[in-house]
Amino acid sequence: MLLKQFRSFYARNYPNDMERQIAYFSIFGGLEWQIDTDIDLSRLICDVILENYGYLHNEIMSLFLDEAHISRLLHALAVGDRKIFTAFNKAGLNNGNGGAALNYLQTNNILEIETKQNLISSNISSNKKIKHQRISNKMRFTQPFLRFWFYFITPFAKEIEVGNYKNILQKFQQHKYNYMSLIFEELSQVMLNYYTRDEVILSLGSYWADGIEIDILATTKTDQIYIGECKWTNHKINKKELHKILEKCNKLNIKPSKIFFFSKRGFSKELSELQNKHLVLFNADSYSSLLKNISQNSLLPNKIAEI
Repeated sequence: MLLKQFRSFYARNYPNDMERQIAYFSIFGGLEWQIDTDIDLSRLICDVILENYGYLHNEIMSLFLDEAHISRLLHALAVGDRKIFTAFNKAGLNNGNGGAALNYLQTNNILEIETKQNLISSNISSNKKIKHQRISNKMRFTQPFLRFWFYFITPFAKEIEVGNYKNILQKFQQHKYNYMSLIFEELSQVMLNYYTRDEVILSLGSYWADGIEIDILATTKTDQIYIGECKWTNHKINKKELHKILEKCNKLNIKPSKIFFFSKRGFSKELSELQNKHLVLFNADSYSSLLKNISQNSLLPNKIAEI
């Protein structure tokens, strides 16, 4: 579904480059309004979202019957680590009402569950799984725009209602890269799946446990393990990041068949020279491959929360 929204956004707005496509999609993806991607993001947020706050608020709140506890939960998931029980605590919910809220949001395609990927040992043929421990699953928004709304807009609702946009725009400038990094990670999972489309992928997602987090972990039918790391920053990825991911793999007792790096601004010369069949590097321009053969038929209906 994320790929369909990504293609729809491009077919509707045609940004000048992939870095802009990803950045603007991370905010307006799923809203499905035509926007001018030549305009600065802060100004566009004002013109498209803040100036239409009343209408958008009513449309979004109608998705979950204007229930305040659901709004609190969505805000907690948007700004936190997305783990279910952490979000319950932050939103002041228990397993009963929190679970009911999650069920409603999943049923109505507002959220989807993300389960931690399981690791297998370096002796893949034995299929021995590394020690299991109870780990809280995470939730992800089905549309980037809805996450943006509960991340940035709802905390400043009263100020926005009276036309005061100063604090929300300031927060956006301070946290925009951190916010966009999750969408970039999700798109990078799509990229890895596209790159390995001739293989049978058994599992693909993120890993978090034992104080270690890996952005992308994929396993294949041929017992390959692929590891991916994503960086949405203005700095090039260098060789130190390769050492870091290898250290994580060593602690987890796995030997990756391939390591993938996904970078907004590319890679250092030293790391680029190491690229081979076991080290694959993608920059923002690489994501244009996800847009091949799209047309106006890629457009989704012009409606909030059209899944």
